[in-house]
Order: sequence, then structure tokens, then C-alpha cells
Amino acid sequence: MARKISVQARQELIQAIGERYRASSRQEKLRILDELVAVTGYHRKHSIRLLNTAAAAAAGRRPRLRLYDEAVREALIVLWEASDRVCGKRLKPLLPVLVEALERHGHLRLDRVVRAKLHAASASTLDRLLAEPRTAIGRRHPARPVPAIRRAIAVRTFADWKEPLPGYMEADLVAHGGESVEGSFAHTLVLTDIASGWTECVALAVREGSLVVEALERLRTTMPFPLRGLDTDNGSEFINDAVLVYCTEAGIEFTRSRPYRKNDQAWVEQKNGSVVRRLVGYRRLEGIAAAEALSQLYAASRLFVNFFQPSFKLAEKKRVGPRVSRRYHAPETPCARLLRSDAVPEAMKERLRAVATTLDPLRLLDEIRGAQHRLAGLAAGESLHVVPRGDAELDQFLRNLATAWHEGEVRPTHRSQPKPRRDWRTRKDPFETVWPRILGWLRDEPDRTAVELLHRLHDEYPGKFSDGQVRTLQRRLRLWRRAAARRLVFTEDRAPFTDGRPLA
Repeated sequence: MARKISVQARQELIQAIGERYRASSRQEKLRILDELVAVTGYHRKHSIRLLNTAAAAAAGRRPRLRLYDEAVREALIVLWEASDRVCGKRLKPLLPVLVEALERHGHLRLDRVVRAKLHAASASTLDRLLAEPRTAIGRRHPARPVPAIRRAIAVRTFADWKEPLPGYMEADLVAHGGESVEGSFAHTLVLTDIASGWTECVALAVREGSLVVEALERLRTTMPFPLRGLDTDNGSEFINDAVLVYCTEAGIEFTRSRPYRKNDQAWVEQKNGSVVRRLVGYRRLEGIAAAEALSQLYAASRLFVNFFQPSFKLAEKKRVGPRVSRRYHAPETPCARLLRSDAVPEAMKERLRAVATTLDPLRLLDEIRGAQHRLAGLAAGESLHVVPRGDAELDQFLRNLATAWHEGEVRPTHRSQPKPRRDWRTRKDPFETVWPRILGWLRDEPDRTAVELLHRLHDEYPGKFSDGQVRTLQRRLRLWRRAAARRLVFTEDRAPFTDGRPLA
């Protein structure tokens, strides 16, 4: 017979009639058994076993202890915030590098057990532990601009790249005009290396071909590889005599994508969203002040993105009929890919290693947040003064990492006006007088649940507490465990920061 009720309802029914079944006579047992089989659809022998074991099942088991406790979750949230909230698959290979960098600069002191559990957790486990912060924050789905066709030059499609050497880059221009394209506003020139994913961003006060040439000239002296090729869309800022003559004289292979085929520039289009729009947002920025603020933002973000942000790279794509399957290499930072490349000279690799050793990811992220605050103020029409951020602001930034997800979107360029927090109680805390007693129990048995503690309170204080107060006790217990976990994660002694960003 088909099952007519849910699993939970069947379990509750067995618990309800189990005791009466075991105390009944043979004839009453037969009648109860017939009713149970008819309602649940269970086999008769299976129903007998369930009714006879209902007493043991009613006692229940003690819940299994969590493998990844609150200390692991608190440490993971700090590391996730320090990585600028990347996904679990990208965070997993970054954890050893990030933990080492934060501990080297005195920001973290992880317990040996907590560190081992973090390194042992899979990418899916990291995503599961971060589910609550991510749900509270929400996601943005950026829209990307559509390039316009100007005039025909040499065409390169996405399938023509194969396996290029470092230095073949795609370029695009991101407009910061907000909801209107009227007037003059700032732009960002984005270049992405196909081989390594190395990304460079340059702020432009206006959209002009001569500024693109000046930006390319400056980038050629700062990138860790020579500029061998440049692939752009069909915008007039790229397809003009100035850029074409410059690339020809410098020996740079200059190509363009097909009109209205954005997939031909998939690498740089992806960085437009994951780097520029993620950092700057979509509001209107105009004037020299906005371009200077963008330049300050990109000075810190280029090091953070290229040294501390792993990315995926497509390894293989197969099409079987309508089905397309893709296989990706393991996530790596652009710096790690350059260190593995045979085309990069050993002298440059040593320089990259030296720069990576001096970088503090939290200081870079703090500088990014400061520049974002200024951009948000400029977009709102405010006139802000640039105040250098010292170690005190960095300490405050570190202390707020573990709880920043409670506030929602952390980037000032995306954040809306927050609602005032409610910090008062409407009723008196029922566990205020017995909390010292509960703390004594927790010191002896820290893994006890709120339900078990409430049962002990019933035994010691009959009639004082009700079962409906278990949620209040759970909230107090959660705050206590979170405070205990923070003591395992953070260190009081902080090493001095030595800022070194010599990469030109």
C-alpha cells in the first residue's frame, strides 16, 4: 500500500501508540497493528519491530559532536573576509597562503587543531560553513557593456588563443557613467593576460585614444612580462590611428574581436565584473578627483588581486550534441601561474617572490576599503579629504572582520543606507540569575546543548523555566561559544607592519 502520511508524522504516530501497544492484550495489539499498517503502509513485520522498539527510540541519542565547531567557523569567516569573500573552490587553495601571510604580519594566531581542521575541510564544506554570512549579504549580478563596431581591422576570436605566452592581453574600457551616458565621466582601462590572468587597471579621466596610449606606455614598464599582443573590442578609443601606430612601432600584435561577440573577449569581460565592478560599483564618477580616487584604489587592488585572488582557468571544453562540458585547472593566483611559467625570466620570478613576502593582505584590503569610502562619497556629491590610515585603523578593521557579515554588504561602493540597529531587550532575561550556574556546567562539559542544560535547570529549579524558553537559552549559548572561539583565533600581541610594495 502506498504511504499516505509524511515520515515525521509516521514517527510521531509510532511514538504515540507504542506504549499502549506494548501494554495491550493480544486482541488489542492485532487491532492497533491493523490500523498502523493501513495508515502508514508499512509491512506488518516491520510495524511490529517499530512498535516494540519505540521505547528505546523515544529516549533518543545524544547528537553527534560537530567536526567543524564554532572556532573553525569564526576563523574561516575572518579568512573569507580577508580574501574579499571568494567562493569555497577559490578559497580552499588560498587558505595555506593566506593563513601564513596573516600570521607572519601578526594578525592571526590559530590554534593547532583549528588550523588542521581548516586545511582539511573541502571546498563544499567551506561553502556550507559560510552559507549564513553569504545569505545575509546577498549577491549582485553585474551587467556588462556592449561594445560597438567602428571599423574593420585584424580579427581574433576566442578560439584563436590556444596557449599563448604571458604578455598577450585583452583590453576593454569600463564606463563609470552611472545611469546616464551624457557628459564626461571617468573610465577604467582593464588589461588581462590570457596565460596567467594577471590584471591591470588604469583610471582615465575621460574616454580618449591618446590617454589609452599613455596608459599602455606606463603599464609596459610596470608589468612582470613584456606586452606582446593587444586584443580589444571595436570601440573608437582603441580603433584609432594613435593606438594602431603605437602598437606597430612598439612591435605589439594588435587585433580586435568580432562585433557583438562578447565571448571573443571572455577573459577581460570576466575581470570587468569580478574586479572593476566588484570594487567600484555602478555609480557615476566624474572629474579629476574621481580619477585620483580610482588610481589610489587600483594601486592597492592590483597587488591584492594578482597575489591573493585565485581564479579558474579553462583547461578543456567539449561539445557532444547540445551538451557542452568544461574542465578547469585548479584555482591559482596570477602570481603563482607566472612563477610556474618557463617564459618568465628567473630574475623576475625572484622579484615576484620578494614582493609576495612583503605584502600584507589585510593592509591592502584596508586600503581598498578606504579608497572605496572616498569613491562612495564622491559619487554622492560629497567633498572628502584624504586622511592616511594608520595601524589603529588597521586594528579596528581586523577586529570587525569576524562580524562584518552581520552588517550586510561591506563595500561602501555597493552598500545602501543601513537601518538603525535594535540594541535593547523587550523582556527581562529569564536566565540572568542562573547564568553563573550554567557557566559552571559549561566549564565542566562545554559540549552540552541548550536542551540538555534546560533539563538540568528543570531539575534544580522546578517550575521556574518552561520549554518555550529553549530558544532564548540557545541564543545566550551561541554568544558564549562565539566569544570563546574568538579567544582561540585572535592574538593580543601584534607585530609591527613593514610596508613593502616595490613592484613597479
